[in-house]
Order: sequence, then C-alpha cells, then structure tokens
Amino acid sequence: MAEQLLMDEAGAARLRMIIEAGSELGGADLLGFALEHAVTEADGLGGMVHVRSPGGRGLLLMASSGLVRTVAKDWEGIDEHGATAPARAVTDGVSVWLPATDGWERDAPLLPSEPDGAGPVQGPSSGSTPESGTGARCHRPRASAPWSPTSALPDGSGLLAVPLITPGGAVGALSVLTVGKGQPTPQQQGAVEVLAAWAALRLREQRTDTDREGAGRVRDDPPVTRLPTEPHGPQLRQALEAIKVGSWEWDLDTGEQLWDESTLAVLGMQGQPPRQRFETWTGLVHPDDLPWLLVEIDQAIRNRRVSDVEYRIRRPDGSSGWVTSRGRVLAGEDGEPDRMVGTVWDTTESRTARDLVRRALRNLSEAFFAVDSAWRITFVNPEAERLLGTSYALLGRILWDALADIGVDAMGLGLEAAYRRAVDSGTPGGFDVRWPTNRRWYHMRLVPMTDGLTVYLADVTENRSQEAESATAERVTADRNARISELTGALAEALTMQDVVTATAERVMAPFGASGLVFHLIEDTTVRVAGAVGYPQSFLATVDGVPVSDIAPIDEVHRTREPTFVDSAEEYIERYPERAISPASVNKAAWAFLPLIVSGRLVGCCVISFTEPRHLGGEERGLLITLSGLMAQAIERARLFDAEHTRAQELQRGLLPDILPALPAVASAARYLPANEGVEVGGDWYDVIPLSGARVALVIGDVMGHGLAQAATMGRLRTAVHTLADLDFPPDELLNRLNDVVNDLGDDFYATCLYAVYDPVTRTCTFGSAGHPPPAVVYPDGTTEFLTRPPDPPLGAALPPFETTEAVLPEGSLLVLYTDGLVESATQDIDRGMVHLAKALAAGGPVPDEDEAASLERLCDDVLAELLPGQQLTDDAALLVARTRAIPADSIAGWVLSDGPIAAQEARHHVRDKLADWQLDELAMTAELLVSELVGNAVRYGRSPIGLRLLRAEGLICEVSDGSLTTPRIRHAAETDEGGRGLQLVAALAQRWGARYTATGKCIWTEQTVP
Repeated sequence: MAEQLLMDEAGAARLRMIIEAGSELGGADLLGFALEHAVTEADGLGGMVHVRSPGGRGLLLMASSGLVRTVAKDWEGIDEHGATAPARAVTDGVSVWLPATDGWERDAPLLPSEPDGAGPVQGPSSGSTPESGTGARCHRPRASAPWSPTSALPDGSGLLAVPLITPGGAVGALSVLTVGKGQPTPQQQGAVEVLAAWAALRLREQRTDTDREGAGRVRDDPPVTRLPTEPHGPQLRQALEAIKVGSWEWDLDTGEQLWDESTLAVLGMQGQPPRQRFETWTGLVHPDDLPWLLVEIDQAIRNRRVSDVEYRIRRPDGSSGWVTSRGRVLAGEDGEPDRMVGTVWDTTESRTARDLVRRALRNLSEAFFAVDSAWRITFVNPEAERLLGTSYALLGRILWDALADIGVDAMGLGLEAAYRRAVDSGTPGGFDVRWPTNRRWYHMRLVPMTDGLTVYLADVTENRSQEAESATAERVTADRNARISELTGALAEALTMQDVVTATAERVMAPFGASGLVFHLIEDTTVRVAGAVGYPQSFLATVDGVPVSDIAPIDEVHRTREPTFVDSAEEYIERYPERAISPASVNKAAWAFLPLIVSGRLVGCCVISFTEPRHLGGEERGLLITLSGLMAQAIERARLFDAEHTRAQELQRGLLPDILPALPAVASAARYLPANEGVEVGGDWYDVIPLSGARVALVIGDVMGHGLAQAATMGRLRTAVHTLADLDFPPDELLNRLNDVVNDLGDDFYATCLYAVYDPVTRTCTFGSAGHPPPAVVYPDGTTEFLTRPPDPPLGAALPPFETTEAVLPEGSLLVLYTDGLVESATQDIDRGMVHLAKALAAGGPVPDEDEAASLERLCDDVLAELLPGQQLTDDAALLVARTRAIPADSIAGWVLSDGPIAAQEARHHVRDKLADWQLDELAMTAELLVSELVGNAVRYGRSPIGLRLLRAEGLICEVSDGSLTTPRIRHAAETDEGGRGLQLVAALAQRWGARYTATGKCIWTEQTVP
C-alpha cells in the first residue's frame, strides 16, 4: 500500500513537471507536446489528437505521434458520430477504450496496406500547407520505431480516447494506441485524462489571452450582408468605397465559402475567384491559432451565438498580419444551422497600437496589474510578475487564488476589502501595505475601471520616514499613470473627433497640470483646428485655415517630424520672434508640440500648454511621445468615421423625402430614427404620394437589416412605388408588382410594406400589407383602433395575390403608420409595443389654439419620446401620421350622361352651370373644351354608362367615366389626319391628366389650377 502511494505521488509530481514545462506552448505545439507525454504515460505505441471541425464536418487531425503516414492520413478526418473511439469520446464526453476485437478498425483502419518503406508523418515546414487542407501540423514521433503497417496487433490491443473538455463541451479527443496489455490501468488512464484536460484548458485560454490583449480596442459593427457590386448614384458609390470591411458567407453543409473583393484583399487573395473552400481558409490561418479557432467557431455554431475572433494569417505572398472576423449563424428550413455570414477586416495597425500601449505599461518602473469584473488577472508588467509570479501562471487566474499561492493573506492584510470597496465606490483610493514575501512597504493605488480595477504598487520602503510631501508626490505620480492608463481605453473607444478631444483633455491635462490642448490637422500645407480646450475662440480663429509656415513651432514639427518642448515664454519668444505676441494673448507659459504620425505619415500636431513655466523631464516627455502615437491612431479613426458618417447622412437624406407634400386630403408629418450601430443608414422608409381624384397614397416600408445595401434597396423600392402609384394601381396590384421588384433583387432581400389609399370624397381608406404591422386609427372622439387583418408574407417571400382592407374614417381621424423598430425591441415584444403606442397616441391629442401642422409635429416628437426615450436602437424606426380631411358635399357634383353625341352637349351645360355656382366662370371655357373632348372619346370608343364628376379641391378636377377598360393614349397624328389630336389638346390645356381603372370600367381625369 505504501509502495502504491509513493508511485501515485511520483506520478503526480511528474505530471506537474510536464505541465509546467509546456506552460508557454500554444496551438499545434501544445497538442503535440501533450500527446507525446500521454503516449509515454500510457506506455502506448502512438497516438493522435482530433479537434471538432465547425459545421459538423467531422473530427480533424491536429497532431499525431508514432504513426506512419498512411495511418495518419486515414485518420485525418473521421465521422463525429461514428463508432470510433475518438468519436464516441467526443459524443459521450467520457473516456473510451475500445479493444481491436470490437471492430473499430473497420470504421477507420489503423493498418491499411501500404508499399514498403513508408515513413513516419512529418510536420510541414514553416509556411507550408498540410495535404489535409486543414492547416494543422502533425508532430514527429518519439525516438522509438514508428508503428508500421507490417506490425500485427496482438491480443489486448486497443485505442484509449479521452475527450478534450472545455466549458462549452467536448471539442475534440486525445487518443493513445495501447498494444498487447489490455485496457490501460487506472493510473495510466488518469494520467492521460490529466494531460488532456490541461491541453483543453490551455487551448481555450489561447482565445482568452487574445481577447485580453485586445481589451479596449474599437469594435466596428459592419453589416453582415453582401454589398451590391454595382452601386447606384454617386453618393452611394462614395459611401461603399469608403468601407474597408470585407463580407463572407459560408455554407456549412458543403463547406463552400463566398468572399467579396474586400475579403479577398484582406486575406491576400486578390484576383482569386470569390468562391473558395473551407480548406483554403484554414490554410491561411497561422497554425498556432488554428486549433483554438476551430474550437471557438464550432462552439459558436452549436450555441447559435455570434463568433467574434482575432487571429493571425499567413498570406500567399509571404506577408502576415492580424484580422478580426465576426459572424453569425443562420438557420435553415429545419431550424438547424445552415450558413454563417459575417465580416472581416485587417486589424494589424490597431494590434500594433495596442502592443505599443502594452509596452508603455510594461516599461513603468512601478508594479502594475489589472483585473476584470470577475477578479481575473488580465495584465501584469515585469515588476508585478516579480511580486506575484510569472505572467503565464497569472493571466486568467482569480486574483485571490494567485495571492494565496504565494502566501499572501488578502483578507488578513485588508487587500480584498480595500479592492472591493474601491470597485463599489467607483473612486480611486490608496493605502500602504507591507508585502509578506519580501517584507518591503508598497503604496497601492487602486483605480476602478469600467470593467474592473487597476492596481499600482510603488515601493515606499525608503520613503516612509520622509516628509508627507514625498508620499504625496508618489501618489500624484500613481494617479497620473492611472489617468494615462484610462486614456488608452478611452481613445480606443472614441469614434468622433470630439470624442478624441474630450478623452485626451480629461485624462492628460490634469495629470500633467496642463491648462490648454489643441489638435491641429495639416491638410496639404494648411492648418485646421480639429478641437481645443482652454483657448478662446478668437485665438483659434486666427490659426485655423492659415498656411503651416505661418505658425513657426508647428512648421518646425512639420519639417522635422520630431516633438518640440518650450519651457517658458522667454524661450518661446527667443526661438520664434515672429510669433512673440502668442504667449501673452492666450496666457500660456510652456508648451509641448507633439507630432501626430500614422503609418509613417504626419497628419497633424497636438499642442499641450501650461499657464506657468514648466520643464518636462525625460520620463514625462517619453510618456507624452508615446501617447501622441495613440492620439494619432485615434484621430485617424475619428476622421474616417466622421467622413463615413457624413456620407451616410447625405445618402440617407437623398433617399428619404425632404418634405411631405401639402395636400387637401390629409395633413401629415413623419419621423425617422436610424439604428445607433454602424454608419446609421437603414432600410426603413415612408412617403406621401398625391393621386388622381384628390386621393392620396400613404406608404411605409422596412427592408430587413440595416446598412448601405439595405438603404440602396430602400431607394429602389421607393422609386418603384412612386412609378406604380402614378399609374393608379390599387393597393393589391401595386404590392404584386413590388413583390416582383424585390424578387429580382436576389434571394437574400426581403421587405415589408403597407400601402394605403385615402379618398376624401368617400372618406374610405383602402390598404394592403405585406408582412407589415397594422395601421392605427385615432378617431375624433379619442379612441384608438388597430386595423388588423391576417397579414400577407413580406415582399420577396410572398405569393400573390395580396388581400386589401377597406375602412371608413370620420373626418379628422388620425391615421398612423409605423415600422416594427418603433414598437419592438429585445426587451419588448410587438404586442406590448402596440399597446404602448396606443397609449402614447391617446395622450398626444391636439392642444387648443394649436395649428394642425404644429400639432402633428408635436405628436411625432411625443410618441418617439415615450416609446424610444434615449435608447440605443438596434433597429431603424419610422413613424408617419396623417390627419384625414373630407371634401365638402357642395364641392362635389356628378351626373350620368345620355348615350350618343348629345352627351357632350349635356356635359358642357353641366360644367358651365356648376362653375357659375362655384364662381369659377374664368375656368368654364377651358373646362367645357376638356369635358367635351373626354365625353366625345367615351361616346365614340367607350361603353355606357357614361358619367361626369366635378371636384373642387386645390384645383378643379373633371372626371369622365365609362364602362370600357380600353385606356386612351396620345397619337402622333399626321398633317392630313382628321382625328388623333384630342388627347394632345387635353394635355396642352390641363395642368395634369390621366386615367385609372375602376370597379366598373375606367375614368379619364383632368386637373386645372384654381386661381
């Protein structure tokens, strides 16, 4: 028993040594290291490691040891749901040992026939791509003879497979071939399981380490749909060209991937076809990043969550870099994952900037470490490593556990209570503590961050007996460094130029005691003030837009690309006598002129100034120079964002109506709120379109998704609706035609639309809906009703015909159209949102003595303030309200005319008499001529009954109807033709004219301007 105990202790010590030796390994090297020692611990002949491939493409071989080439090749990809030991270990999540007699050889034969002389599997050289296409590397076997195909498997041989378990489930399996000894002993199996668990945990930590290194960086939210290849209009074309983000689509069943031109450029595949294979992509991924990347994407697919990863690539031209890819899973008709779509962009420059920040923090003379909101250690510099342990042992560990391992009682020393108190209060704090491991005194400065805590440890052993002034100076230094650390995070999150100015002013001026800050951008040879703090506007106006040569210190920075420091006003006057008036005019006495350089290109100069003379020491100058690099990167991003934002706003203004028309049938107002993500361009739209007969069309729609592609689709649909509305199509027929337009755009485009026609003569509203929320009606008595009906599917997915609904609206009713972004969100379903909308409409009634236009504008503002009170919108929201009017009965006249030529004479008499009643005699002659021509055409070419209707609205409308469906058209009559000029005469005399179909035939109408 004692001997067994000693053997167990020796084995545990040996495993600890193995794990410690491999603590710095990652990727394929990590898997190969764990495998080789697992084979040794189990006294096996060879082994292999498989990782689950994303999209259910089986288990892929990542490493092998002691196997001949053909054996490893047979096991490069195996069925995840097969009967092999690795497959069963992954499926069941437990260790599996299968003897050779169980038939596992048949699923993936370990002893295939092979010509003599086959050698062991060798790992590819650096920069090569494995034959398997997975990008994995197979490790060299141990020094013992490889397992050859001529070897026979003796009785008791088998395959031990141990799952690689992560918090997200089993991601693969480590397998060891045991020969002739039966099932491994519990000690052997336990050792393999320990090594597999360690490898799985370390493999998962690689992704975590990458995330920590990228903490605080700006995350763009580009659209995940493919961008159109032929943009329409100069504004859209400029906006599309400004985007430097590639998009991709991945068919999980076939493994085929579709890359746009930007994606090909990011991955160094310019000129290659857009359709690529999954294996092509894995061949570009750096081998050390491939195992954890496959694990991360596979778990994202299985858990239906967004995959957001940053990894290294090796391009075909030999260059390498960092890219960030973000994708989401789309389900198929069976509800299972079918595709992934997403975006990819080059983050090499931002990664370089983050590394620069990390080097600046690592070079601090004081110990510094940071923890996140779960008290996991996310960063340590060398001084902190000396006090707490090695970096690899600390990163990702719980702080209290790490302190306990080195014998520090965090609770007894008051560390835990002080740390938690600082986080809860959100304010910096500090205290002195004697460190147990070296018995030295340290002043701990605690600075809460938005997602954790930073801790600075300054050695104050030699200074504790000095005066309080010295201790205060140490605290000031720690506080200044904390603010600089905060600046790195704030600049990473800054989007606009004003964000950069604000972040720099709040976190640089106070630590350095500065009183002024100016960002000068140099465009060609002209200086532009991008932002300033602590300077009067009158002074900034004198230096904005002037040649760079007129400002001597900035010109010096521009020429030398080196920083310039001026300690006093006297030195400034001596160095720049031509600018001697500047110090006195702005009350400044010391300056730091810092060049702003991005990718080797000088873009401007940052000026930090002081009210009193100030000499900046070497450490302070070094910090400012380092920070100027961060400022330059942030400014460049902000300039690109501002330019992109401006183009997006111009595009949006161009695609939506500038103003709504003033019509006799309705008074209207509208609002549009874009989503807060990306460039703030969406696919929601609305319109008010005048129709014949004083009618009006109210339309609102929503292209699913948001981004430039959706905005372009919205513009097409709005143009199509205008064209179809001018042809006087009824709602159902218009939606039929609009559905054809959306189908022609492709399979990935869908849109909802509600089209309503209001007739002020009959006070009826007829509408059709393609998957859109129902309209709301607020009646004059204040009651609210939703005109619900079974909805038709969205455009692009519907099968015509569409159904229509008709409602009679009392005069003064309020018709409200809206998109789902107004009433639906992640925290509120659409039914609750509609109830909320009804309450907001009821509360926003008219105010006495308020004109109609102002009332509708106020109502729109009140509804948005109630339903979307300053929220971060994830979807666009549009609102269109219209108050209905009715044409008075005494402004409407209609008659049924006799058959035959006498009808024209009757029509002229009716028109003459009615216009005399309406005191519109000056229009009578032209109106008689128009009506006579239209009635003559109806008698000659139409069918009875023939009707005449006059409407007095903004203009005089004359309508002649008959029972024929034949539509008149203008002919180009020859000089000798006796007829064919009637409609030419109508077009010349009327302000507008046209034809529309009715339930009993057609109607020809003209409109004249009323004086």
